[in-house]
Amino acid sequence: MDLQKLIKEVLDKLNLDAGVLAKFQKDPIGTVKTILNTLNLDENTLKAIVEGVTAKLQVEGGVKEAAGLLDKVKGFFGK
Repeated sequence: MDLQKLIKEVLDKLNLDAGVLAKFQKDPIGTVKTILNTLNLDENTLKAIVEGVTAKLQVEGGVKEAAGLLDKVKGFFGK
């Protein structure tokens, strides 16, 4: 089983639907089970997927936040 592929599948779904992202934030394991409903995954695998998705979302959020701050700083200098 390719965890990276499963993490990407979950991330793709979260990026397409803000409602699913909100559900993931409240109940990550339940949301992953719903997204990957055709697979019979054990708890350890589900937890690994949740950790991978959460880490990726934090990195992406940090990059977006940094880009926004950079744009604000550029605005101060008229560039």
